Amino acid sequence: MKKFILGLVVLATINGIAADIKLWQNSTLNKIVQRGELQVCMEPGYVPFEMTDKKGNIIGYDVDMARQMSKDMGVKLKLVPTAWDGIIAALITEKCDIIMSGMTITQQRNMTVNFSDPYIVVGQTVMMRKDLEGKIKSAADLDKPEYTIVTKLGVTGEIATKKFFKKAKIVTFETEVDAAAEVLNGKAEAMVYDQPYNAIFMSDKGKDKLIHLDTPLTYEPLGFAVRKGDPDFINWLNNFLRQMKEDKVIGFSDELYQKWLVDTNWLNRVQ
Repeated sequence: MKKFILGLVVLATINGIAADIKLWQNSTLNKIVQRGELQVCMEPGYVPFEMTDKKGNIIGYDVDMARQMSKDMGVKLKLVPTAWDGIIAALITEKCDIIMSGMTITQQRNMTVNFSDPYIVVGQTVMMRKDLEGKIKSAADLDKPEYTIVTKLGVTGEIATKKFFKKAKIVTFETEVDAAAEVLNGKAEAMVYDQPYNAIFMSDKGKDKLIHLDTPLTYEPLGFAVRKGDPDFINWLNNFLRQMKEDKVIGFSDELYQKWLVDTNWLNRVQ
Protein backbone atom coordinates (compact mmCIF):
# COMPACT_ATOMS: atom_id res chain seq x y z
CA MET A 1 0.00 0.00 0.00
CA LYS A 2 2.80 2.40 0.93
CA LYS A 3 4.51 1.75 -2.40
CA PHE A 4 1.22 2.38 -4.18
CA ILE A 5 0.70 5.69 -2.39
CA LEU A 6 4.32 6.68 -3.04
CA GLY A 7 3.81 5.90 -6.71
CA LEU A 8 0.75 8.14 -6.82
CA VAL A 9 2.70 10.97 -5.17
CA VAL A 10 5.57 10.60 -7.65
CA LEU A 11 3.12 10.51 -10.58
CA ALA A 12 1.32 13.60 -9.31
CA THR A 13 4.65 15.38 -8.90
CA ILE A 14 5.74 14.49 -12.42
CA ASN A 15 2.39 15.62 -13.82
CA GLY A 16 2.66 18.87 -11.87
CA ILE A 17 6.17 19.52 -13.20
CA ALA A 18 5.02 18.74 -16.74
CA ALA A 19 2.12 21.17 -16.35
CA ASP A 20 4.47 23.89 -15.09
CA ILE A 21 6.83 23.32 -18.01
CA LYS A 22 3.96 23.54 -20.49
CA LEU A 23 2.68 26.70 -18.81
CA TRP A 24 6.12 28.28 -19.09
CA GLN A 25 6.55 27.22 -22.72
CA ASN A 26 3.23 28.88 -23.58
CA SER A 27 3.92 32.02 -21.57
CA THR A 28 4.45 35.34 -23.33
CA LEU A 29 7.61 35.89 -21.32
CA ASN A 30 9.19 32.72 -22.69
CA LYS A 31 8.15 33.64 -26.24
CA ILE A 32 9.78 37.06 -25.81
CA VAL A 33 13.02 35.48 -24.63
CA GLN A 34 13.04 32.92 -27.45
CA ARG A 35 12.28 35.61 -30.04
CA GLY A 36 14.81 38.02 -28.56
CA GLU A 37 12.39 40.92 -28.91
CA LEU A 38 9.73 42.62 -26.78
CA GLN A 39 6.84 43.84 -28.93
CA VAL A 40 4.89 46.72 -27.39
CA CYS A 41 1.59 48.10 -28.68
CA MET A 42 1.01 51.81 -28.10
CA GLU A 43 -0.84 54.69 -29.70
CA PRO A 44 1.72 57.50 -30.14
CA GLY A 45 -0.61 60.40 -29.49
CA TYR A 46 -1.06 60.46 -25.72
CA VAL A 47 1.18 63.25 -24.44
CA PRO A 48 3.42 62.87 -22.47
CA PHE A 49 3.26 59.07 -22.32
CA GLU A 50 3.83 58.26 -26.01
CA MET A 51 4.18 60.69 -28.90
CA THR A 52 6.14 61.20 -32.13
CA ASP A 53 8.97 63.72 -32.27
CA LYS A 54 10.03 65.82 -35.25
CA LYS A 55 12.27 63.02 -36.52
CA GLY A 56 9.48 60.45 -36.43
CA ASN A 57 10.73 58.72 -33.29
CA ILE A 58 8.26 57.64 -30.61
CA ILE A 59 9.20 59.12 -27.24
CA GLY A 60 7.58 59.50 -23.83
CA TYR A 61 7.09 58.15 -20.32
CA ASP A 62 5.86 54.73 -21.45
CA VAL A 63 8.61 54.46 -24.07
CA ASP A 64 11.27 54.93 -21.41
CA MET A 65 9.55 52.24 -19.34
CA ALA A 66 9.50 49.89 -22.33
CA ARG A 67 13.20 50.47 -22.98
CA GLN A 68 14.08 49.62 -19.40
CA MET A 69 11.80 46.58 -19.52
CA SER A 70 13.45 45.18 -22.66
CA LYS A 71 16.89 45.86 -21.17
CA ASP A 72 15.99 43.92 -18.02
CA MET A 73 14.70 41.06 -20.18
CA GLY A 74 17.90 41.09 -22.22
CA VAL A 75 16.02 41.51 -25.52
CA LYS A 76 15.49 44.12 -28.22
CA LEU A 77 12.51 46.49 -28.19
CA LYS A 78 9.98 46.86 -31.00
CA LEU A 79 7.30 49.52 -30.68
CA VAL A 80 4.10 48.69 -32.56
CA PRO A 81 2.08 51.89 -33.29
CA THR A 82 -1.58 50.91 -33.00
CA ALA A 83 -4.86 52.82 -33.26
CA TRP A 84 -6.57 53.05 -29.89
CA ASP A 85 -9.85 51.50 -31.01
CA GLY A 86 -8.03 48.36 -32.09
CA ILE A 87 -5.28 48.14 -29.51
CA ILE A 88 -6.85 45.43 -27.31
CA ALA A 89 -7.72 43.36 -30.38
CA ALA A 90 -4.08 43.67 -31.51
CA LEU A 91 -2.91 42.28 -28.17
CA ILE A 92 -5.39 39.40 -28.15
CA THR A 93 -4.45 38.39 -31.72
CA GLU A 94 -0.75 38.47 -30.74
CA LYS A 95 0.25 41.47 -32.85
CA CYS A 96 2.22 42.45 -29.74
CA ASP A 97 3.15 41.09 -26.32
CA ILE A 98 1.87 43.90 -24.13
CA ILE A 99 0.01 47.22 -24.22
CA MET A 100 1.98 50.10 -22.70
CA SER A 101 -0.08 53.10 -23.73
CA GLY A 102 -1.41 54.99 -20.74
CA MET A 103 -4.27 52.52 -20.41
CA THR A 104 -6.56 52.97 -17.42
CA ILE A 105 -7.34 49.80 -15.49
CA THR A 106 -11.11 49.37 -15.66
CA GLN A 107 -13.40 46.50 -14.72
CA GLN A 108 -14.76 46.39 -18.26
CA ARG A 109 -11.32 46.08 -19.86
CA ASN A 110 -10.31 43.58 -17.18
CA MET A 111 -12.95 41.21 -18.53
CA THR A 112 -10.92 40.95 -21.75
CA VAL A 113 -7.31 41.46 -20.67
CA ASN A 114 -5.28 41.20 -17.47
CA PHE A 115 -3.43 44.14 -15.94
CA SER A 116 -0.21 44.61 -14.05
CA ASP A 117 -0.20 46.62 -10.84
CA PRO A 118 -0.64 50.37 -11.50
CA TYR A 119 2.51 52.32 -12.37
CA ILE A 120 0.95 55.79 -12.05
CA VAL A 121 -2.44 57.21 -11.05
CA VAL A 122 -4.15 59.97 -13.03
CA GLY A 123 -7.64 61.41 -13.17
CA GLN A 124 -9.90 63.34 -15.53
CA THR A 125 -9.73 67.14 -15.24
CA VAL A 126 -11.31 70.01 -17.17
CA MET A 127 -9.80 72.70 -19.38
CA MET A 128 -12.20 75.54 -20.17
CA ARG A 129 -12.22 78.84 -22.02
CA LYS A 130 -10.61 81.69 -20.12
CA ASP A 131 -13.60 83.99 -20.64
CA LEU A 132 -15.61 81.69 -18.33
CA GLU A 133 -13.30 82.42 -15.39
CA GLY A 134 -15.32 83.69 -12.45
CA LYS A 135 -18.57 82.55 -13.99
CA ILE A 136 -17.61 78.87 -13.70
CA LYS A 137 -16.18 77.97 -10.30
CA SER A 138 -16.25 74.17 -10.58
CA ALA A 139 -16.78 71.48 -13.21
CA ALA A 140 -20.37 71.04 -12.04
CA ASP A 141 -21.17 74.60 -13.18
CA LEU A 142 -20.54 73.53 -16.78
CA ASP A 143 -23.41 71.07 -16.78
CA LYS A 144 -25.87 73.27 -18.62
CA PRO A 145 -27.60 72.86 -22.04
CA GLU A 146 -25.93 75.97 -23.43
CA TYR A 147 -22.42 74.53 -22.88
CA THR A 148 -20.54 72.10 -25.13
CA ILE A 149 -18.07 69.69 -23.52
CA VAL A 150 -15.58 67.83 -25.73
CA THR A 151 -13.40 64.78 -25.16
CA LYS A 152 -11.72 61.93 -27.02
CA LEU A 153 -13.74 59.03 -28.36
CA GLY A 154 -13.39 55.62 -26.72
CA VAL A 155 -11.38 56.56 -23.63
CA THR A 156 -12.19 56.96 -19.96
CA GLY A 157 -12.53 60.69 -20.57
CA GLU A 158 -15.63 59.97 -22.62
CA ILE A 159 -17.05 57.78 -19.84
CA ALA A 160 -16.39 60.47 -17.23
CA THR A 161 -17.87 63.21 -19.43
CA LYS A 162 -21.11 61.28 -19.91
CA LYS A 163 -21.24 60.48 -16.20
CA PHE A 164 -20.72 64.00 -14.84
CA PHE A 165 -22.39 66.09 -17.55
CA LYS A 166 -26.00 65.06 -18.11
CA LYS A 167 -27.34 68.38 -19.41
CA ALA A 168 -24.45 69.80 -21.45
CA LYS A 169 -23.90 68.92 -25.10
CA ILE A 170 -21.13 66.32 -25.44
CA VAL A 171 -19.02 66.03 -28.60
CA THR A 172 -16.28 63.41 -29.08
CA PHE A 173 -13.23 63.52 -31.38
CA GLU A 174 -10.83 60.91 -32.73
CA THR A 175 -7.85 62.60 -31.05
CA GLU A 176 -7.29 64.71 -27.97
CA VAL A 177 -5.51 67.28 -30.16
CA ASP A 178 -8.69 67.89 -32.16
CA ALA A 179 -10.77 68.11 -28.98
CA ALA A 180 -8.41 70.66 -27.40
CA ALA A 181 -8.39 72.73 -30.60
CA GLU A 182 -12.19 72.95 -30.40
CA VAL A 183 -11.90 74.73 -27.03
CA LEU A 184 -9.01 76.93 -28.15
CA ASN A 185 -11.02 78.02 -31.20
CA GLY A 186 -14.03 78.87 -29.07
CA LYS A 187 -16.26 76.19 -30.58
CA ALA A 188 -16.66 74.44 -27.20
CA GLU A 189 -16.65 75.66 -23.64
CA ALA A 190 -14.55 72.91 -22.07
CA MET A 191 -12.66 69.66 -22.54
CA VAL A 192 -12.48 66.65 -20.22
CA TYR A 193 -9.29 64.60 -20.44
CA ASP A 194 -6.44 63.03 -18.47
CA GLN A 195 -4.77 65.28 -15.92
CA PRO A 196 -1.16 64.85 -17.21
CA TYR A 197 -2.14 65.81 -20.77
CA ASN A 198 -4.13 68.81 -19.57
CA ALA A 199 -1.30 70.00 -17.31
CA ILE A 200 1.22 69.83 -20.16
CA PHE A 201 -1.22 71.54 -22.55
CA MET A 202 -1.76 74.36 -20.06
CA SER A 203 1.98 74.97 -19.80
CA ASP A 204 2.18 75.36 -23.58
CA LYS A 205 -0.68 76.04 -26.03
CA GLY A 206 -3.29 76.66 -23.36
CA LYS A 207 -1.23 79.17 -21.38
CA ASP A 208 -3.13 82.45 -20.89
CA LYS A 209 -5.90 81.11 -23.14
CA LEU A 210 -7.59 78.43 -21.04
CA ILE A 211 -8.33 77.70 -17.38
CA HIS A 212 -7.44 74.35 -15.84
CA LEU A 213 -9.93 73.04 -13.29
CA ASP A 214 -7.34 70.63 -11.92
CA THR A 215 -9.36 68.86 -9.23
CA PRO A 216 -9.69 65.30 -10.64
CA LEU A 217 -13.20 64.06 -11.37
CA THR A 218 -12.06 60.44 -11.26
CA TYR A 219 -9.49 58.00 -9.87
CA GLU A 220 -7.68 56.25 -12.72
CA PRO A 221 -4.74 53.89 -12.21
CA LEU A 222 -2.71 53.16 -15.35
CA GLY A 223 -1.35 49.65 -15.94
CA PHE A 224 0.16 47.36 -18.56
CA ALA A 225 -2.32 45.07 -20.33
CA VAL A 226 -1.47 41.46 -21.23
CA ARG A 227 -3.39 38.46 -22.51
CA LYS A 228 -5.45 36.32 -20.16
CA GLY A 229 -4.02 33.15 -18.60
CA ASP A 230 -0.39 34.25 -18.27
CA PRO A 231 0.62 34.32 -14.57
CA ASP A 232 4.36 34.17 -15.33
CA PHE A 233 4.27 37.41 -17.30
CA ILE A 234 2.12 39.21 -14.72
CA ASN A 235 4.49 38.06 -11.95
CA TRP A 236 7.51 39.40 -13.87
CA LEU A 237 5.83 42.73 -14.62
CA ASN A 238 4.78 43.34 -11.03
CA ASN A 239 8.30 42.57 -9.79
CA PHE A 240 9.66 44.91 -12.47
CA LEU A 241 7.35 47.71 -11.29
CA ARG A 242 8.25 47.11 -7.66
CA GLN A 243 11.95 47.44 -8.48
CA MET A 244 11.36 50.60 -10.55
CA LYS A 245 9.49 52.17 -7.64
CA GLU A 246 12.14 51.23 -5.08
CA ASP A 247 14.84 52.58 -7.39
CA LYS A 248 12.92 55.90 -7.54
CA VAL A 249 12.49 55.68 -11.30
CA ILE A 250 8.69 55.78 -11.19
CA GLY A 251 6.32 57.24 -8.65
CA PHE A 252 5.17 60.71 -7.67
CA SER A 253 7.99 63.24 -8.21
CA ASP A 254 10.52 60.51 -9.12
CA GLU A 255 12.77 60.31 -12.21
CA LEU A 256 10.28 59.72 -15.02
CA TYR A 257 7.62 61.90 -13.38
CA GLN A 258 10.06 64.81 -13.27
CA LYS A 259 11.31 64.18 -16.83
CA TRP A 260 7.91 63.98 -18.53
CA LEU A 261 5.28 65.55 -16.24
CA VAL A 262 7.20 68.41 -14.59
CA ASP A 263 10.01 69.42 -16.96
CA THR A 264 8.58 70.50 -20.34
CA ASN A 265 11.85 70.86 -22.30
CA TRP A 266 10.82 67.86 -24.42
CA LEU A 267 8.04 69.96 -25.95
CA ASN A 268 10.62 71.48 -28.33
CA ARG A 269 11.21 68.01 -29.78
CA VAL A 270 7.57 67.45 -30.77
CA GLN A 271 6.47 70.90 -31.99
